[in-house]
Amino acid sequence: MIGKLRGTVDGVGVETAVIDVGGVGYLVHCSPRTLGSLPAPGEATSLVIDTHVREDMIRLYGFATEAERDWFRLMQGVQGVGARLALAILGVLSTSALAVAVAGGDKAAVARAPGVGPKLAARIVLELKDKGPGGATDAIVMPDAEPGAPLPRNVEDAVSALVNLGYGRPQAATAVGAAVASLGAEAGTAALIRGGLKALAG
Repeated sequence: MIGKLRGTVDGVGVETAVIDVGGVGYLVHCSPRTLGSLPAPGEATSLVIDTHVREDMIRLYGFATEAERDWFRLMQGVQGVGARLALAILGVLSTSALAVAVAGGDKAAVARAPGVGPKLAARIVLELKDKGPGGATDAIVMPDAEPGAPLPRNVEDAVSALVNLGYGRPQAATAVGAAVASLGAEAGTAALIRGGLKALAG
């Protein structure tokens, strides 16, 4: 299975891109957001890949980050959501926005994606509410932090405290993320817990 492609952009279409890897052009299906993030043809790029194998075809889906790929996989576990709709949702919502929408039950945000009606959007947020990939820590944006860097101890402890109170980790991470945005990354654990609880109550 192909899990990652690193090469040069050969061309970008409406729904796909061709990535040249050692002279071989791979046709990769991507969300509009990912396609828009690709560099100009001839420039180097790297995509995380999810490979779908069928009896009559092999199809590659490309993503800018592992978090995007993980949400793509997760959404397809919801009845009525296939690869095309999952890409459409990721084209409208970033992974952070999707984590916030799912944790907060914001079906209207998910329904903004083409082809996603109110009933399906409600099913998505209901079924994925406690299943965010990677614990939905991508919903927490730390100022000046390197992508993928571990969360500070005070932030992680605040998330764990809310989980221990019975909230799902995606909900807890989103709430603490809101507290961090409001109070700052240097706020104490207790303050972040209070801020998280306030966000959950609101």
